[in-house]
Amino acid sequence: MPNSSRLSRGPALDRLAILLSGLCVVHCLATATLLAVVSAAGGLLTESWIHEAGLALAIALGAVALGRGLFHHGRLLPLGIGAAGLAMMAGGLMVPHGWAETVWTVLGVSVLAVGHYLNRRFAG
Repeated sequence: MPNSSRLSRGPALDRLAILLSGLCVVHCLATATLLAVVSAAGGLLTESWIHEAGLALAIALGAVALGRGLFHHGRLLPLGIGAAGLAMMAGGLMVPHGWAETVWTVLGVSVLAVGHYLNRRFAG
């Protein structure tokens, strides 16, 4: 029987992943808005490698948290929904930097956040 301290780390990982998903959505929408309003905007936050590294890290964190949840509660629904979000996020890595990347990323992190929410709910 797993001890309670090991179980509590799983939901904490999901909380962190939900927070990062929210920050990602805010960043994507703010950057897209900024670029639409001020076409000369640039800088570090609009560099494509920042998005690629952030998405890769988020995909890895999401996969680990969803896998831990499946191991602890055995429910496939959070994993299935989360995997769909991860696939959309991966789609964001496959398209050119711009509006399509933003759409795929925002959709993906939103769906992934639902998977993490369910993961926490079933773990609790």
